[in-house]
Amino acid sequence: MADGSARSFKFWAPLAPKIMKTGLRHVLKRSEQSKYWDLRTAITVRIFDIVINESPPNTVTNTQNRTLKDPGIKGNVWISKVKFPSPPEDSIRQVLFNAIEKLKKPEEALGGYTEPELLPVEGEWTGYRANASAKTPELKISEEKKYEEMMREVTSKTTILYLHGGALFLCDPITHRNVNQKLAKFTGGRTFSVRYRLSPKHPFPAALLDALFAYMSLLYPPPGSLHTPVSPSDIVIAGDSAGGNLSFALLQLILELQRSSLKIKWYGEERDILLPAGVATSSPWLDITSSMPSIKNNQPYDYLPKHEMEYKKCSIWPADPPRKHMYVNDPLCAHPLVSPLVAKNWNGSCPIYIATGWEILADEEKICAMNIANQGVKVVFEEYEAMPHCFGIILPKLPGSDLFFQNWARNITLMVDRPNDLVTNGTLIKAKTLATEPLDVLGLSTLTYEKALEMINEKAAQSSSKSS
Repeated sequence: MADGSARSFKFWAPLAPKIMKTGLRHVLKRSEQSKYWDLRTAITVRIFDIVINESPPNTVTNTQNRTLKDPGIKGNVWISKVKFPSPPEDSIRQVLFNAIEKLKKPEEALGGYTEPELLPVEGEWTGYRANASAKTPELKISEEKKYEEMMREVTSKTTILYLHGGALFLCDPITHRNVNQKLAKFTGGRTFSVRYRLSPKHPFPAALLDALFAYMSLLYPPPGSLHTPVSPSDIVIAGDSAGGNLSFALLQLILELQRSSLKIKWYGEERDILLPAGVATSSPWLDITSSMPSIKNNQPYDYLPKHEMEYKKCSIWPADPPRKHMYVNDPLCAHPLVSPLVAKNWNGSCPIYIATGWEILADEEKICAMNIANQGVKVVFEEYEAMPHCFGIILPKLPGSDLFFQNWARNITLMVDRPNDLVTNGTLIKAKTLATEPLDVLGLSTLTYEKALEMINEKAAQSSSKSS
């Protein structure tokens, strides 16, 4: 107990003066954000900002490991942990590598990435447990029994393939159990939260391979699976932040495989890769190069890194050979499956939902939404006034966060149950009143897709020249 108190004091002591200053400026209405935020929001965002932007450098290993400690399971949630075995065929890897090459620009060289192994994929089935309290412990029964109990309470055919956030090098299904629990509760369905491989030890395309593997496993369950085959029309791919990146990358990958008429040999059968019912994301990270103006312009309303992060040397970072981007070798940072904002062709896509705030990623989200909607794809875009990155997750007591989760779940449900009722629309949700104003999805930004692509390619070229 004494050690815990000492660690707590060591953490909070240097933060206290900065937090007090933030609180005072907010109360006196001297901050830019005070007309939009309550005091709790101002202090919470400032704490995240200090920890991310003003803390002394640590190693990537230590930073990563802090997000991988399982706090245990309790409360109104069913969780069944499973592992899908690898198929005997290598087809899923080869179609991924084929798509990576086909989506490159003609002048780009082949390869440029390490081909990941095909490994079993773990994840967590999650459902809402109604007859439990916040402190109800997990039942000491088998994972199979937990799955059966979960399915007894599932009231909808909706199945969410969830890809967690964490900058593609942090976090795990354990950190996003609450998110999955809420989505399961509000949809009446179930989620499968994927434990994909993390960079920098496992750079692109390892995480994307794991995501495709998980999707195929839902459609065509490997031997020993607890679930029966899930219709693609019942699946929505969802994710936050970096998980939003993977969600869009997986969708673009599926579209490319369909354009190429490719199938995957899966446990002895040639299998189609069918589109899901939809993709639904919170604050998706769509430009790995961070090239858009909002990266600087929206800093007052966000806590994400305001500069290039520095880390102490450890066994996994810096990489050997060196690269700027943890997730990918620098020459591929502007690839459509790495930075989905770059992807040009979204024809034939399933419906898409994007929720964002006034965060530093706002421009890339708006431009991507515009580009996709202008190709005739149904896009629902929600902008939450003055809100930071993934506000619904980090500010759970904010009324706007509850509204966001309800809207997220409602659109997921529409994608599965009433897709014809979905229409392209945009909404601005006011911070304090939650009043709404319409937004034109086809004109969300003055920046065009072509201009954004030019900026990304310029930044990518700079990254490649510095690392070479």
